[in-house]
Amino acid sequence: MPADAESVTLAAKALRAGEIVAFATETVYGLGADASNDKAVAQVFKVKGRPGDHPLIVHLLTVDEIDEWAVEISEEARDLAYAFWPGPLTIVFKRSAKASDSVTGGLETVALRVPSHPVARALLAEFGGAIAAPSANRFGRVSPTSAEAVCEDLGDDVEIVLDGGPSRVGLESTIIDCSGDEITVLRPGGVTLDRIDEVLGYAVSVGGETRAPGTLEAHYAPKARVEIVTARDAPQIARDHLENGRKVALLAPPPVPIGLPTSVGVLEPPETDEEYARVLYDRLRTADHHGIDVVLAVLPVGSGIGLAVVDRLTRAAASK
Repeated sequence: MPADAESVTLAAKALRAGEIVAFATETVYGLGADASNDKAVAQVFKVKGRPGDHPLIVHLLTVDEIDEWAVEISEEARDLAYAFWPGPLTIVFKRSAKASDSVTGGLETVALRVPSHPVARALLAEFGGAIAAPSANRFGRVSPTSAEAVCEDLGDDVEIVLDGGPSRVGLESTIIDCSGDEITVLRPGGVTLDRIDEVLGYAVSVGGETRAPGTLEAHYAPKARVEIVTARDAPQIARDHLENGRKVALLAPPPVPIGLPTSVGVLEPPETDEEYARVLYDRLRTADHHGIDVVLAVLPVGSGIGLAVVDRLTRAAASK
């Protein structure tokens, strides 16, 4: 439904009643529940088919609320929060008593984010509490960047979908772990490493052992098999698949590789890394709609938000 004042009020009422709702954010659409209601949060896991030990991101309206959900907050973590919130950055803290096992996956840490999308912010303001929300799709599949994609994935399992239009970023938030002695990026996303380094005054590492949303080796997968290829090798790999009776599509920055068989579907190419991020999930869904068996994906360079595109496509390829 259109995210007008009436529908936002209805969604907030549903959250207070222990129900789940889907809503637009700047990254991808979220499937939310009252973060303080363990029974409601359990319903999110059930609808997604998500493992119970896989933590959720708790969405807040303001930076000041982190003190309710986290303890031992470093000055560096606060600097990051004030620099990038509201926005597509999730920060992992040591959890407070308010953060239950249901949202943390049993960890001693909690993942927090303040979204910038006006629909998400209107819902948080009207609800008056924190919303635990992963992406609004079945676990391990392609995240939704439109209300239509949410309905396609979840059907009648969610009655309220607040439509805020296409997601501006198109990929999930960057997750940065500030719960230990060393700050590390656990998942690249909407806030680039360069911007984080600029705030902190030094280069952060990527990786870490802390469990976080969307960091499983295999994730973000369409029904089609995703294969990572180079532009040079794509034509021959496509021919091999075609000879074995597979329907093939190419997802790549322009130009289209010379010699690509004409029977290969070319998913509308993204011109920049930012556009690649914004359209990635929509293109993978398009491949599924056309019954594609194999998506040959050419990676961007891998800097800036291109690093997040590389991450998502690599995890999608690992699913097969």
